[in-house]
Amino acid sequence: MRKTRFIAAAGTAVAAGAIALVLPNAQASAAVTGSASGFATQNGGTTGGTTVRATTGTQIHQALCSRASASTPIVIEVTGTINHGNTTKVSGASCNTAADKIELKDISNVTIVGVGNAVFDQLGIHIRNSSNIIIQNVTVQNVKKSGSPTSNGGDAIGMETDVHNVWVDHTTLIASGGESAGYDGLFDMKDNTKYVTLSYSILRNSGRGGLVGSSDSDLANGPITFHHNWYENIDSRTPLLRGATAHIYNNYYHSLNESGINPRAGGKAKVDNNYFQDSKDVLGTFYTDLAGYWQVSGNIFDNVTWSPADSETNPAGPNPVSNTTVSIPYAYTLDNASCVPTIVKATAGADTGLKSSTGTCATTTSSPSPTTSTGPTASPSTSTSPATPSGTNLSLASGAGADGSSKAGGTSYGNVKDGSLTTYWSPSGTTGDISIKWGSATTVSRINIREVTSGVIGSYQVINGATGAVLASGSGAGVISFAATSTTKITFKINSASGTPKVAEFETYAS
Repeated sequence: MRKTRFIAAAGTAVAAGAIALVLPNAQASAAVTGSASGFATQNGGTTGGTTVRATTGTQIHQALCSRASASTPIVIEVTGTINHGNTTKVSGASCNTAADKIELKDISNVTIVGVGNAVFDQLGIHIRNSSNIIIQNVTVQNVKKSGSPTSNGGDAIGMETDVHNVWVDHTTLIASGGESAGYDGLFDMKDNTKYVTLSYSILRNSGRGGLVGSSDSDLANGPITFHHNWYENIDSRTPLLRGATAHIYNNYYHSLNESGINPRAGGKAKVDNNYFQDSKDVLGTFYTDLAGYWQVSGNIFDNVTWSPADSETNPAGPNPVSNTTVSIPYAYTLDNASCVPTIVKATAGADTGLKSSTGTCATTTSSPSPTTSTGPTASPSTSTSPATPSGTNLSLASGAGADGSSKAGGTSYGNVKDGSLTTYWSPSGTTGDISIKWGSATTVSRINIREVTSGVIGSYQVINGATGAVLASGSGAGVISFAATSTTKITFKINSASGTPKVAEFETYAS
């Protein structure tokens, strides 16, 4: 598989001298928009505060040190380029800063939000022993741990030592190479970092996307949410999870050169409706014999290659299946995986208008007066009708089987492939999935879901059970068409219903 490695980072720097200085104590209207999602909303959530403006790193530190206390809420609006030349240490009772990084240390209740074009150039953001931190709409680029200048151990954004409730949103985190070129991770969490969300961000051109846990003994981190992020030209760690739990959904992964999501040492990843393209070993436990685990659903694997398993390589593919379950305590809405590249390209990163997904393959701009764009509306090709397809019902073929999620008492998986409309399968609740499977690859392009009582099934997905790819989505039972697919398993996933669904027959057809 052809890959391009470490294209030069494309961040744009704005000359600090071209920006009018605004005193850190000047009042301004809050620029942070939207609200946190994922695990950052748990354990007390994240909030904002009084707003000031800063155009240098020194002014950011002054704003922190001018607060009444280390926990006085503050929103720091950043404009222009923050670099080593304009970032000095500032002292005070409410801060603990350093000259070579933006230091959020021993503090709480701080928001840093870019206004216009805010670039942290070769200068990382370090969060330590802090809580209730929001970072939004900024670019952090080319932070090095070796060479010159160095900052933040080479991490674009790094968290360590008793950090909790952090939301990083609409950021662009980029490097220009890997460890040999002086860079480390783009988004690292360690030493008891908990309840973090990374959303709508770009991570690009780095050897390491990020880690949760610095070693196999640093296992007290997480949970973390990663959603609607764009990982591109990354060697590994998207992320690396040591002992931590992560919810990873609706991300676009392009050109992961060596490995991707890497749960190990008991780490768990719930991996929902992501799009992986032109990549290698995008999910599994790699470079260790300490097992990690994953729950997969609705993902698309487009030109993904997989290594053979050995003592320190346990890829989830080529046919990823779940080997654990992960409970998610918050509400969330999934975009169809087929829409993810378009949605993420339109929304992720700094200076993109803080657009976000509506959860319906469209986008909206997050602002004080929200406006809905006429942006991406792509969705899987779906058609439904009550007519019976022509041809052979492959579900009745010799050797065909059925399985699914938990079933209601008195029902059976096999009832959906017995040719009878009087027997049926029901999930144990209002949602669940039912599958038809074969011992060898079978081409399917149409299914017919026959309900005992019509109109009960609401939204659904048709999934290639062998790969996890979403083939179609919509609402209501009946005939559903999609691109011809050769597979050993087709799954009908019921995401909503007006009552307990009763599927009498799950028919499958080649055309």
